Amino acid sequence: MLKGLGGLGDMAKMMKTAQEMQAKMAQLQEDLAAMMVTGESGAGLVKATATAKGELKGLDIDPSIFNGDDKEVVEDLILAAIKDAQTKAAQRSEEEMRKLTEGLGLPADMKLPF
Repeated sequence: MLKGLGGLGDMAKMMKTAQEMQAKMAQLQEDLAAMMVTGESGAGLVKATATAKGELKGLDIDPSIFNGDDKEVVEDLILAAIKDAQTKAAQRSEEEMRKLTEGLGLPADMKLPF
């Protein structure tokens, strides 16, 4: 393409690659916002749903756990479900980032965005 210009051809290729990576990162961020993960606690009595970006979207609490004497237990179960959802969101996000970096020919352990 720019053969007579020395390193400029490589620079143009790098810029194109950078633009492609930027577009793929933007798409991945949109995808992560749409992906849902569910964390649970108490053998499924409390479920928390979050996006793969970690934004909490919903809670599902089995009515059988509502007993006035068990307030602290219910609070603990809710927190545990939210933490589980956040952990799963982080794992899903890392998995999707790893797929993107491998698809771009980058090392699998490379952290994006820079």
